[in-house]
Amino acid sequence: MAPSTLTELAGKETLQASFVRDEDERPKVAYNQFSDEIPVISLAGINDVGEKRAEICQKIVEACENWGIFQVVDHGVDTKLISEMTRLAREFFALPAEDKLRFDMSGGKKGGFIVSSHLQGETVQDWREIVTYFSYPIKSRDYSRWPDMPEGWIEVTKEYSDKLMGLACKLLEVLSEAMGLEKEALSKACVEMDQKVVVNFYPKCPQPDLTLGLKRHTDPGTITLLLQDQVGGLQATRDNGNTWITVQPVEAAFVVNLGDHGHSIIC
Repeated sequence: MAPSTLTELAGKETLQASFVRDEDERPKVAYNQFSDEIPVISLAGINDVGEKRAEICQKIVEACENWGIFQVVDHGVDTKLISEMTRLAREFFALPAEDKLRFDMSGGKKGGFIVSSHLQGETVQDWREIVTYFSYPIKSRDYSRWPDMPEGWIEVTKEYSDKLMGLACKLLEVLSEAMGLEKEALSKACVEMDQKVVVNFYPKCPQPDLTLGLKRHTDPGTITLLLQDQVGGLQATRDNGNTWITVQPVEAAFVVNLGDHGHSIIC
């Protein structure tokens, strides 16, 4: 039986069988064995015209071609907003199980709280709790599925979503120019697509060598902006899984990942 939260399992000595992965799926690289191979790109000057913008554009294009993933700093999203979003996320997952389960999204609900995954038919569970819901297009927002605890969640998440949509469009403009298109071509084509907020929590695991917080996957969308904490654990590959590296956390940076749709229209 699937647990309602991971709180009841995190303190046990052994891992529940539903989370145990086959040998070939288990972690190959330690969560804190960091690599600096993933490019970290400053966006300072990206709104200028001339050599500075061209230099930034070239770095982004090279990162997309070589990895499909990179980190950005100097991105214009206020660090106070980032800190507030992070604080609220930690406070939510620290709530008692009954408070988190008020937003339970099992049974086909399109947003809320769940353990492991919102996808149907998963045979092995991921060791995570998540909150997820649609934030764009605005007409798709169902605030009944957005947590109202801790206080301020909805207001902060609205602002955070808006700022990240702006950053995503800015990055798509760069890729449009690199493809020889009009600056707004990709952002106009993608702005009415879904933007989904996904907040992941990976509690202490009794046997972390037997499971994963999130299994190997590609993102289905156009572009993902991911905020890491400083613990680490995000891993990436560019040779179809033969070699994995752990992405070095950078304070207040966003990891940018091209999704399947992004690869299909750009590469």
